[in-house]
Amino acid sequence: MSANEERVLGWDDEIQNDGKSSFTILPPGEYDFEVVDLKRGRHEPKDNGKLPPCPKATVTLRCYPNDEEPVDLEHNLFLHSRCEGMLCEFFRGIGQRKHGEPLRPKWNEVVGCRGRCKVAVRDYTGRDGEKRQTNDIKRFFDPPEATAATAGEVGF
Repeated sequence: MSANEERVLGWDDEIQNDGKSSFTILPPGEYDFEVVDLKRGRHEPKDNGKLPPCPKATVTLRCYPNDEEPVDLEHNLFLHSRCEGMLCEFFRGIGQRKHGEPLRPKWNEVVGCRGRCKVAVRDYTGRDGEKRQTNDIKRFFDPPEATAATAGEVGF
């Protein structure tokens, strides 16, 4: 079993992980990714959040830095009209949607899809008052064939 594989512990299982985090921050940049997991959930805002309660999909993207171990990032996709542009960008990025075409997302086909994304670093303060950093996905890029087709259509 790999060190990153999660599992339910039994009452009599041996334990050894001291809890030291192997959390890796990717430097800002563009990365190839593969969707390795999708969880359906619900967004419940704290106080007066930017979005009202709505369904959300949390996708785990395995990002591939050059010549380094892959890093898994989680990204929330909110099913709300304010976030429709990001939803469209994600589905274009994994090849399920073309520019300007309506799409009924095929959520069951998302895991295993590949694409390219722009990753940023965000600073925040944890509940314990400690300064920390995390990665955020800033955008998804169209697949190369879609970019070439779009460029050809507009005369580039």
